Amino acid sequence: MASHRRPKQPKHTYAAVLTATTAAAVAVTTQTAQADPVPDPSKKGVKAQVDRLYEQATQATEKYNGADEKQKKLQKQVTGLQDTVARGQGELNDLRNGLGSMAAAQYRSGGMDPSVQLMLSSDPDGYLDKAATLDRMSGKQLGTLKKVQAKQRTLSQQRAEATGKLDELANSRGELRSKKEKIQGKLAKAQRLLNTLSAKERAKMKAEEQRANRDSARASLGNEASASQRAAAAFNAAKSKVGMPYVWGADGPNSFDCSGLTSWAFKQAGVSIPRTSQAQAEVGTRINSQGDLKPGDLIVMRDDLSHIGFYAGNGQILHAPKPGAGVRYESISRSGMPFMWGVRIG
Repeated sequence: MASHRRPKQPKHTYAAVLTATTAAAVAVTTQTAQADPVPDPSKKGVKAQVDRLYEQATQATEKYNGADEKQKKLQKQVTGLQDTVARGQGELNDLRNGLGSMAAAQYRSGGMDPSVQLMLSSDPDGYLDKAATLDRMSGKQLGTLKKVQAKQRTLSQQRAEATGKLDELANSRGELRSKKEKIQGKLAKAQRLLNTLSAKERAKMKAEEQRANRDSARASLGNEASASQRAAAAFNAAKSKVGMPYVWGADGPNSFDCSGLTSWAFKQAGVSIPRTSQAQAEVGTRINSQGDLKPGDLIVMRDDLSHIGFYAGNGQILHAPKPGAGVRYESISRSGMPFMWGVRIG
């Protein structure tokens, strides 16, 4: 198994990432004015408040991702039902055309049989209830009419199901908009707080972020092998994205949120996993002890399971940590997020 040495990190500065992320946050929230955030007495300093807002934004992002995944599934179901209804209507039209041809042939031969006239009526169910009329029908005519009747009933059921799914889809879209607005609000508040900083305070925060990036560039990952080839392939894919910016709701290839990075990386390895961190936390084999983790295992963080990344070896996590930062290596113990458990996907 190849050594898990850290590849050379792309040259992405914190300033560029922060500017792009926060500018986007402000741009998408200009339509909704919000009051300046009230300082949290339980927190000290603007940085702590900004970090908390970013944490809330990432938590809301995972909820957004779940709603987005639900919407995509519903849209796929609706499309499938609509296609089925369209095909069924085509089949029903063909059956009706067959009845029409039968009627035309009878008319040319001297008149239309009353039974055929009734077959072409808009109420074939009512016609079938008339036993005396059924007695006058041939086996072929009766079979054709029963097919029309069955197809009409099936189409009615399918249309009702499609209507129900469309209602669900509309509700899902509303939920998605609400969660999107919540994320945008958190990011806009964070930006307004950042705007209150002095030049000296801004320089200090920038220096801290640059230090984190330098630590990432110097991270020693060790040489431990992954538990499986697929985990190794997914981990290698994630390593190729070091330095790419965190963007909420993004799943690659040039920007990511935390679960977007992990789902994208496993997709490159030919493995489909759920989109959200909470769902990813429940797949594969659970690893309860950090000491049992292998490079390429997933690491589930925070009590609400709202953050996830790759175990990179030697106590390091490879993840998309927060708005204003890029994909990077970081010590698990210094990430500021409690470790919950690991997940091994083979």
